[in-house]
Amino acid sequence: MRDNSSASSVSAESLLDVAALRADTPGAADVVHFNNAGCGLLAAPVLATMLDHLRLEANIGGYEASAARADQVREFYAETAALINCAPGNIAFAGSATHAFSTALSAIPFEAGDVILTTRNDFISNQIAFLSLAKRFGVRVVHAPDLPEGGVDVAAMAELMRGHRPRLVAATHIPTNSGLVQPVADIGRHCREMDLLYLVDACQSVGQYPVDVAEIGCDLLTATCRKFLRGPRGSGFLYVSDRVLRAGYEPLFIDMYGARWVEPGRYRPVETAARFEDWEFPYAAVLGCAAARYAREVGMDAIARRTPALAANLRGRLAELPGVRVLDHGTRLGALVTFAVGGWRPEPFKAALDARRINSALSFRHFAQFDFGDKDVDWCLRLSPHYYNTEQEVDHVVAAVADLV
Repeated sequence: MRDNSSASSVSAESLLDVAALRADTPGAADVVHFNNAGCGLLAAPVLATMLDHLRLEANIGGYEASAARADQVREFYAETAALINCAPGNIAFAGSATHAFSTALSAIPFEAGDVILTTRNDFISNQIAFLSLAKRFGVRVVHAPDLPEGGVDVAAMAELMRGHRPRLVAATHIPTNSGLVQPVADIGRHCREMDLLYLVDACQSVGQYPVDVAEIGCDLLTATCRKFLRGPRGSGFLYVSDRVLRAGYEPLFIDMYGARWVEPGRYRPVETAARFEDWEFPYAAVLGCAAARYAREVGMDAIARRTPALAANLRGRLAELPGVRVLDHGTRLGALVTFAVGGWRPEPFKAALDARRINSALSFRHFAQFDFGDKDVDWCLRLSPHYYNTEQEVDHVVAAVADLV
C-alpha cells in the first residue's frame, strides 16, 4: 500500500510544481500543515486580494469599496459556478457551509410526518439540524445503513426512498471525522428516478476533488471556502438547482437582497440563487474566494490525484506503527486520515504534535455518534494533507507519531 500510494503521489507531483506552490503559500515555511480539513493555508494571491480590499474600505468607505469592486465580486459567482459545473445564477454566497445548509433547510416546508432520509455519517451540525426539525415540526429522521466495509449501502438507501418517499434526502460527501468518500452520485441517480429533493454537503470535497453538480444530480449543495479550497474563514456557498428555483423555494427569513417589496402586503423573490443571500456581505471574504480560481488554475484533476495519494501514503504508514489504530473505512478514501492511539489523552497528544509544529485536529465521540460508536472510540486525531504538502512532511509526521506512541 505504501509503495503504490507513494508512486501515485510522485506521479501527481509531476503534474504540479510543488516547490512553486509552496513558495506561493507563506505558512508552508512555518508549519507542517496537516489540518487542511479544518482550514487550508491561504495562497499569497488570495491573501493579497483580501488585504487590498480591506485597505480600500479603510480609505474610501465600505459601501464605496464594494461598488468599486463590483466586477471582482461578480467573479466569485462565475468562478464558483465553473468549479462545480453550473451557472453563476445558481450560486449564493454564505458565511459558512453550515450557514448554507441551514438556509437551504429553512426553504423546505416540512410538516409533521415528513421523512428526512440521510446516512449514519452526516456531519454533526447537519445531524443536529435534522433532530431540531424533528423536535419542532415532528419530522422523522431515517438513517440508511452502512455496508460492512464502510460507507452507505446505496441499494438499501434506495429501498428506503421507495418505502418512505422522503421529503428530503441528504448526504455528506466526505464526513469531517473520517476519510470516507460517500457515493453521492449513486444516491443522486435514485433521487432523480424518484423525483426526490436531494441535498449534498460537499464541505470537505470542494477543493479536494472535482465536484460536478450535474453528475451528482443534487438539488442543493453546500460548501465552505476555508478548507481544501484554501479560502478565508467566514466564507462558503450554496448551490441551488434551476428546478428548485422554478419551484419557488426560498429561505424562511428572506431579506431585502433576496426579494423585492413590490406592494405593502407582498414581496417577490429574485429569480436567482441570490434569494438565499442577505444584504450584508463580508466583501473581503467574498473576494478571498478567488481561491476557486486559484484551485482551477492549479488544476483540479492534478489536485485530486496528489492530495488523496499523500493521505494514502500517510494512512498506510501510520497503520504499520504499533499502538496506532487507523479508523478510516470505505471503498474510497480521501485526504482525511483518522487514527486512535493508546495510552494518551487527546489534548496532550495534539499538544505534543503542536510542539513539533505539526498542525492536526481532534475529533470526539459527540462529533460522530454512529461512526465512533461502531468503531468503539471516544476520540481520534485527524491529519489532512493537501497538494502543497510534501512526502518529506509525511515522513516527518510519521516519525513524530512513532516517537510519541
